[in-house]
Amino acid sequence: MAQAHNLGFPRIGTRRELKFALEDYWKQKTTADELLTSAAALRAQNWHAQADLDLAPVGDFSLYDHVLDMSFTLGHLPERVQGLKGSQLDDYFRVARGRSPADCGCSGVAAGEMTKWFDTNYHYIVPEVAEGTEFSLNSQRLVNQITEARSAGVTPKPVIIGPVTYLWLCKARDGYERLELLERRLLPVYGQLLEQLADLGVDWVQVDEPVLVTELDADWKLAFETAYHQLKGSRTKLLLTTYFGALGENLQQACNLPVAGLHVDAIRGRQEVDAVVDWLPPHKVLSMGVINGRNIWKTDLRAVLEWLAPIHDKLGDRLWVAPSCSLLHVPVDLALETGLDPEIRSWLAFATQKLDELRVLRTALNHGTDAVATQLADNARAIASRRASTRVHNPNVKEQAQAITPELGERQSPYSVRAEKQAAALKLPHYPTTTIGSFPQTTDIRKTRLAYRKQEISHELYVTTMKAEIEHAVREQEKLGLDVLVHGEAERNDMVEYFGEQLEGYLFTRFGWVQSYGSRCVKPPILYGDIQRPGPMTVEWIAYARSLTDKPLKGMLTGPVTILNWSFVRDDQPRRDTAFQLALAIRQEVLDLEAAGVNIIQIDEAALREGLPLRRSQWQDYLDWAVDAFRITANAVSDTTQIHTHMCYSEFNDIIRDIARMDADVITIETSRSAMELLDVFEEFRYPNEIGPGVYDIHSPNIPSREQIVSLMSKAAERVPAERLWVNPDCGLKTRQWEEVVPALENMVAAAKELRQAG
Repeated sequence: MAQAHNLGFPRIGTRRELKFALEDYWKQKTTADELLTSAAALRAQNWHAQADLDLAPVGDFSLYDHVLDMSFTLGHLPERVQGLKGSQLDDYFRVARGRSPADCGCSGVAAGEMTKWFDTNYHYIVPEVAEGTEFSLNSQRLVNQITEARSAGVTPKPVIIGPVTYLWLCKARDGYERLELLERRLLPVYGQLLEQLADLGVDWVQVDEPVLVTELDADWKLAFETAYHQLKGSRTKLLLTTYFGALGENLQQACNLPVAGLHVDAIRGRQEVDAVVDWLPPHKVLSMGVINGRNIWKTDLRAVLEWLAPIHDKLGDRLWVAPSCSLLHVPVDLALETGLDPEIRSWLAFATQKLDELRVLRTALNHGTDAVATQLADNARAIASRRASTRVHNPNVKEQAQAITPELGERQSPYSVRAEKQAAALKLPHYPTTTIGSFPQTTDIRKTRLAYRKQEISHELYVTTMKAEIEHAVREQEKLGLDVLVHGEAERNDMVEYFGEQLEGYLFTRFGWVQSYGSRCVKPPILYGDIQRPGPMTVEWIAYARSLTDKPLKGMLTGPVTILNWSFVRDDQPRRDTAFQLALAIRQEVLDLEAAGVNIIQIDEAALREGLPLRRSQWQDYLDWAVDAFRITANAVSDTTQIHTHMCYSEFNDIIRDIARMDADVITIETSRSAMELLDVFEEFRYPNEIGPGVYDIHSPNIPSREQIVSLMSKAAERVPAERLWVNPDCGLKTRQWEEVVPALENMVAAAKELRQAG
């Protein structure tokens, strides 16, 4: 009998209950006990949704980040949070965000560095290791959740990050070799954990090793042999779990490691499933990820069953079916979306519906298709509807995209010529100060936007209110003495959703939230068809802000690659084609802003790097079309119009040459949590244009001091000429409060003045 199991379920709750519980706790509106009670209730709901699966994940729920959870399970805390007053929960949030409620009134500590989880828009807290790093087991969180799960009536399958992937995710200081920690320090603690789980009667443990889908050198491949031969004596069965791609040259090793089962991503790695079936020893379970855990389209169940049937005939009860990866990356439940267009809604499946698909596949494999004939017929109608729909394809858009030529991506003059013209036009000082675009989205702003969406207030009142908020942001920036202002984005719900709502080919949900990190959730729009821009999207708001001040003001746009990577994208055409459609649409907006007198335009490409294939050998193809898409968007403007772009929370050193090829006049980039380490690459590569390394960590409530900012910028000036440096936060300020933002920006402006005086 084929079994069905899940790799992970969304943590946030159907209506973002976790977000609100966390934020209330951080504001000291609730106690730690109340937070933990809310978390337990969410876990119970999740297990109820998975109760009839053969195995349900335990330990996939997190208060902030599952990698940070694993660090605490391993007793692996940064030295700076050890020995501080408060509880383990206080230490947890200190690492996550620099402060816990116990630190109220204090400056807190440096939060852990944050970066993207493989090629997703989920952010994890990077574990830090050094030569003296030690580990010690702290398994109570996982043990408690196993007890809870059994009380909820599910068969628990604990989920842990595997030892090799954990070390691969770590950041070593001073060139220390992470793998030195594996055999004698880390693996004994993993062994202790597995023994504890065996004592609890746990049968299977899901050991996530997604690094196996990347290109590994000999040392990391040897690490897998070392790790799993040392752990093979465990009394629990290990399901070695890979996802986000094909195994490639690691396939044979993955099949032969001494574990009881192997999970493969049969969505992204479908082409190698036959080889896995052939290579896998006859005593091992094969878990196949046949439901896409990264996107929201319905699965073609009949096609999957036709493919799985011969594999099931061969493997029998050794075949397990599952989503390709954790369902963390999709919204919770489509049932809440009662207002969606019925036709397009019929094409979709969120996490809860993907579990339903999994149940249908299990039943069909074990009892025949007649047992689920109704479900299969409904599914087939939805699949056929999407394929035949005239709403998906627009011949005019396709024709315009096919007419793109290289000339569309070329500026009129090289940067050296543009820079002189822009300097003469803008008259900015050295170390010019600016922000990344957004200012605090206050309760009043959110209430007004919601009231307008519900048609409780008129369009005129909405516009008047938003313009008042824009004027407030402009006046505050003038008081602070910033050199280049922004309009503050009061009218924008999200940097992608806002644009998608005004483009044809997009669909929007009310409750389609997905966790980005901690309490931060995003609601990715659904890109279902060909894209075009019916009319201007930002010009009215930004032109109004421009009219309020004599200071330079940036227009703010989201770039085509970020809109692509932060959407649920269509799977019926290459991503490159969709990116170029988006590029043409945003290009029109850029030209309209310029025509309205906006001569600084920022086109954010925050998600450029996360679209990289996980295998380096496949990078260049992606980077070529991603850079081309940006250039098509940006480069129709005159020389005197200054183009900015922004990127955040990813490692950029290894793609810096491609970033330079984007030819933006100014790039702003996150560097605050890494203490400017991202700029080390400039010791070898002379970045040709201007750059603003972020000096204010906006994901922490801590307020940077003038001295800290001067120190960071001084480090930057060792690598980049001072005349090409900007001073700015590392990301937008929408999630912060004005009482945090104002003193932080005051310090930033004061630091810039000190740097100018120092020469």
